Formats: sequence, structure tokens, C-alpha cells
Amino acid sequence: MARVVRRLGFAGLILLTLYLFFWWRARPRDAHPFFENLPEFLVIAHQGGDFLWPSNTLYAFENAVELGVDMLELDVHAAKGGELVVIHDDSLERTTNGMGLVKEHSLAELKALDAGYTWSPERKGESFPYRNLGIKIPSLLEVFEAFPDKPMSIEIKQAEPSITNGLCDLIRAQKMQTKVLVNSFHVKALEEFRELCPEVATATTSKEVKIFFGLSWVFLGRLYTPPAEAFQIPESQAQLKIVTPRFISDAKRKNLNVQVWTINESADMERLFALGVQGIISDRPDRVKRVLKQVVGLELPEGIPE
Repeated sequence: MARVVRRLGFAGLILLTLYLFFWWRARPRDAHPFFENLPEFLVIAHQGGDFLWPSNTLYAFENAVELGVDMLELDVHAAKGGELVVIHDDSLERTTNGMGLVKEHSLAELKALDAGYTWSPERKGESFPYRNLGIKIPSLLEVFEAFPDKPMSIEIKQAEPSITNGLCDLIRAQKMQTKVLVNSFHVKALEEFRELCPEVATATTSKEVKIFFGLSWVFLGRLYTPPAEAFQIPESQAQLKIVTPRFISDAKRKNLNVQVWTINESADMERLFALGVQGIISDRPDRVKRVLKQVVGLELPEGIPE
């Protein structure tokens, strides 16, 4: 009898341990100060509004801020000397008049390039209105100094050599810990950044999205909370619909903000907001503003047509 009691007690201890483990892993995320002053629905300018202005430039960011976006989205690499610069590709050809890899050029060499050289309306290549206007590749420091109070989504584009130390140091030096949300397709880079800068908000890794989506799909979304503050995801991938009502509901239960990229058609924006998505990452933030006026009566700044 005593042996049976001991076995039952041991089994109960195991069950209690498992319960506490899953309870800890599954409890909702604490509210992060990054989201404190942001509205319920977010207009996020992808690369500053890539279909409107030369992407990832101060010119684009200035216009996006004037438009009234809630967040700027931008991409970060490192110059040869380690300085962080804002540019999407790891090479220069697509968005500038330069050649070669970003990380093989000094900051001065990158600054000498024309970041408006290849931009063309609707990407048709018929005209290049921003050539030779002095639009440059900005450093991340310049962006922080120009917009110290504007929330930003920063994507770590460069995996090797790692730029996570430099990014964390710069965020802290400029006191931007509550103004940035960091993400990356490179799982290792984002995990490294979290260890270095635990006070900064991050989006989920691709691995965490897969786990959460899989559990949500089989009605077990309550069992897992990713160590992040937001999902930044496509609506679908490989013919699989990721952003579903159940996924959104489970994410909100965990206090995770759901932001979808890259949405450029008004009908899709309206549908996703109606579904419960909290943020639209778009090359056409002007359209997102117009859609939100229709959906929630958002006031439009002057200059945006109805």
C-alpha cells in the first residue's frame, strides 16, 4: 500500500511539474512599452513606402512620417567598418548606381552612391524621377537622429558577420529601446539579439511561427507563447493560409500583435483589418490610411485623396 501511495505521489509530482512547465510557456506575454502609445490599427510603411519613394532613404521616411504612418519599416546591413546602414539588399545594384556587396564598402563609399538612381514609378523602368537629387543611403544612426520618437520595425538583413552587437549598442546609445521592434529571417541572428537586448521588442522567428501555427491549427494554441511581442508574417505561404481567424484569436490571447506583409491592394487591406489583423506592412501606406478611414473613420492628413 505504501508503495502504491509513493507511486501515486511521484506521478502527481510529474503531472504538477508538467502543468507548471506548460503554464509558464503558455502564459500571455507582458505588455511591452513599444506598443503603449500606438493605435489599435497600425499603418506600417514598408521601407518607408517603396512604391511611393526610393526605399530605405531619409527622403522616404520623411514623406512617410508626413503622411502620418504609425511605424517605419527598414532593413539593416553593416558597412565594411561595421557602421550600420539602411538598405534592403546585400548588394548595391538593384537600388543604387553602385556594384558589389554592401559589407565590402566603407561608409564613405556607400554615402557617395545615389540611392534614388534606379527607383521608377510602379517599377516600370520608364522614368527615374529621383536620379541625381542627392538621395543617399542613410546610416541607422542618421535615421534614429532624424526620427527619435517614431516607432520603427528594424529587420536584421545581414547574418555574417553578425551585426547584433552593433545594433543593440546603437539602440541603447540612442535610447531607442522602447521605440523599435526588431525582426529577422535569420533565426540565429534574432535569438542572439534577444540575448543581448532583452529589453527590446522583437517579432517571432520563422521557427516560432511554425510551432504556433501548428498548435493553433489543431486547437492547441493555448499551449505555447513565443518569446516575442509580435507576428510579422505573410497572409499565406506555400499555398497554406497562415492568417486565419483562429490564428489571430490565439495570438491576441497571448498578447501578440499580428502584422501582415506586404499588402498593397486596398481590398486585401480592408479584408485583413476586418479579420482582426492589427498592422498592415505596405509599400503603399497612403492606401492603408484611406482604407482605415473607411473602416474606422481615421482622419486623413491633407494631401491624401479620398
